[in-house]
Parts: sequence; structure tokens; C-alpha cells
Amino acid sequence: MDIASIIGLVGSQVLIVVSIMIGGDIRGFIDIPSIIIVIGGGITTLLSSMTMGEFFNFFRVGLKVVFPPQVNLKQIMTQLVEFATVARRDGILALENHLDEKTNKFVATGIRMAVDGTDPELIEKLMLSDIESLQGRHKNGKVFFDLFAKYAPAFGMIGTLIGLVAMLANLSDPSAIGPGMAVALLTTLYGAVIANAICLPMADKLAFYSRMEVQARMMIVQGVMAIQSGDNPRIVEQKLNVFLAPNQRASS
Repeated sequence: MDIASIIGLVGSQVLIVVSIMIGGDIRGFIDIPSIIIVIGGGITTLLSSMTMGEFFNFFRVGLKVVFPPQVNLKQIMTQLVEFATVARRDGILALENHLDEKTNKFVATGIRMAVDGTDPELIEKLMLSDIESLQGRHKNGKVFFDLFAKYAPAFGMIGTLIGLVAMLANLSDPSAIGPGMAVALLTTLYGAVIANAICLPMADKLAFYSRMEVQARMMIVQGVMAIQSGDNPRIVEQKLNVFLAPNQRASS
């Protein structure tokens, strides 16, 4: 569980609410027409810009912000160095017997191709294509949050214009000025909060985890290619060390 995401997302909302309560009555910041314009308008626009399946997929993708895939570069490197040691000692065919359910799936895919005698260039090409496909899926996965962050402020501005029109059309009636001004200002506020305190942070966190996963897979490609070429385990370790932060690197 990503505690940082929970603290960030919840904390930003709490700070906004606390600031409102300190400055006045929070009930004055709740306006149903404004909510309908921003959230309802954003959702309907999203439906017109993507398929229904992609729209409902955001629930699953959104959970990854709090429950991200576990990527342990140090553990992956250790596993690859162990495979390099086995291949160096017993031959690359012996690696088939060392693959189990605990083996990283991408590592297992590369090792099996190497064991099967697949051409090294083809192994690298296939694994890099897999990474490219992964990046595409991740990009499509976070598009909901990117688009909502774009449309919510836009509908906030639309609500502002509606409110201003309503206010200007009823200047002769002082009682209508207040509700019109509330819609005008609150829709902009709602749009800004949804975009900058919810959607954009979630999209950025998903992009961060995507980069982490891509980095792990690039490490695996490098490791598999080194094992396939018969490199010494110490050399394999040195090649993979570059993917780690300096304080995580194994000393040789």
C-alpha cells in the first residue's frame, strides 16, 4: 500500500476544508448546480472521448495509485545474478529447472527463450516490444485522469459563465445576484480542486510507477542478454548495478 498517496490525496482535501472552515461556513461552499456542471459535464465529456470499457477501467487503474505493483530492483538483480551463476557453472539449459512461481514472469520469459536457443537479437527485440506495449497500456490506463484534469477546469469556466449570465440578467433582483455569483465562483473552484488536488496527482503517480516498472524490465533485458552471451556473474552484476541508486549497488 502506498501510504504517501493516501496522505497526499486525503491531506490536500483536509487542508482545503479546514481553510474554508477557518474562513467561514463550509455550507456556503456547497452548491449542487456547480457540482452537476463540473462533475456531470466532465463525466459525459469523458464518455464521448473514450470507449465504455476504457471509462470503467479507471476504477481498476485508480487502485494502483494506492496498491501499486511491487517492483524491487535489488531483488530482480539478485535473481538474475543467481541465474548467471547457474548458467556459468552448469550451462544455460540448467536454468529451465530453476524457474518456478517465485521467478519474475518477465525474467522467466527471457530465460526460456534463451534456453530454447532463440537468436539473441530476436530475444532482445521481443522483450523490448513487450516493454513498448507495456508503456502503451500504462499511457491508456491513466488517460482518464489526464482528460478529467483537462475537462473539469473547462466546465468550471463554463459554470462561471453561466453564473455570470444569470447574475447579469437579474441585476434588478438583488436576491438573484448571490446564487448567480455562487455558481460563477464555485464551479471554477470545483474544477481547479478536482484537476490539481485529485486527477493530476493520480496521473503523475501512475506515470511514476510506470517508469519504475519499465526500468525494472530494461534491467531484465540487460540481464537476460548478458546471461545468454555467457558473461561472468560478476560482469552481469556490474551491468545491472547501473540501474540501481548508488547506495543500493552491490560492491565487487
